[in-house]
Amino acid sequence: MTDVAIAATAATGRAGGEDLADQIRRGLNDGAPDALLVFASAQNDYEALLQAVSDGCRPGVLVGCSSAGEFTHERAGTGHTSVMALRSSTMRFHAAVASDLSADRGKAAQKLIRGFEGVGSDEFRYRTALVFVDALAGFAEDLVDKLTLATAGRYQFAGGGAGDDGAFKQTHVFCGTRAYTNAAVALEILSNKPVGIGARHGWLPASDPLRVTETADACVVSLNVAPAVEAFEEHADATHQQFDRSDPLPFFLHNIVGVKTSDGHKLRVPLGVADAGGIMCAAEVPVGATAHIMSTGPSAAADAAAEATRDAVAQVASTGATPRAALFLDCVATRLRLGQAFANELGAVSDALGSVPFAGFNSYGQIVRAEGQFSGFHNCTAVVCVLPD
Repeated sequence: MTDVAIAATAATGRAGGEDLADQIRRGLNDGAPDALLVFASAQNDYEALLQAVSDGCRPGVLVGCSSAGEFTHERAGTGHTSVMALRSSTMRFHAAVASDLSADRGKAAQKLIRGFEGVGSDEFRYRTALVFVDALAGFAEDLVDKLTLATAGRYQFAGGGAGDDGAFKQTHVFCGTRAYTNAAVALEILSNKPVGIGARHGWLPASDPLRVTETADACVVSLNVAPAVEAFEEHADATHQQFDRSDPLPFFLHNIVGVKTSDGHKLRVPLGVADAGGIMCAAEVPVGATAHIMSTGPSAAADAAAEATRDAVAQVASTGATPRAALFLDCVATRLRLGQAFANELGAVSDALGSVPFAGFNSYGQIVRAEGQFSGFHNCTAVVCVLPD
């Protein structure tokens, strides 16, 4: 049996934490949650918020991150905090945090899994971890790879990169009542019923193939041995779009980089143009990869989110379990591109879940590592994690 309380508030700091704790207590009939997920706007004093909600509802473990848009099945907005509280007799939860992410992902992965009970135990059939990272520290894809190796592929992962309301200056992850930068947190979920994970993005190649010929961290320096910006300028001309090197974001929100993989295209959001004509992206792009400039249609995001949700629900239902709650993440770039139409995507998720409640946030990248899913660290990708009863 799993009880769920989902709450949101526009209040910040201690007042926000007290409001959320009150909603959680009422939702759980005054019981304390075993696990609490918190996603909070950068307008908060994070530690005041976390201390207040922790004092008020006494969760067994608390994890989460700063965000760039917050929502539940009942409300959505920016400058808010959304939470999911879980109390379960069928799932077990553990939390872990690892600092110095930019220095050594292998060490960070090892520190996270030292907090996992399921690594050395066969008591539970299904092992899942929700992972939230300071994406501005970089190397999130590498961390996902290191976690997969460190757990010998026995865990599935979902999660995302912390946000800061679109400022791209400093993001935080939460563990207990502390907020960390240059760090990652994980919530281990052990169960004998499957946790469903679905991921889709709805973008299609719109350019000829482009060879990534030089990179520097998350900057694509050259495509086809020419400054990367030239490929975008040529694409803009060919598709009758406006592209301005000094203000490229309006173009980039509708024309992103797709890195070809065996599973499809892994997306990278361009953020700006470097002085030498490189394209600065939200995550690394490997040298030698084949890339395309991608495009999408007006309903594609909602369709992709609905399909990801149906995938996750089907995984839970495959053994006769009942979906009880869901975590939904999508990229801040998706929200910025869609504007008010982002509500259509939330509506599509709600329709696909039926009566199942959800909470989530707009992130700086999305994490997926699950069987049959589009694995790794992504941008502009809808990720849905459905928890069983």
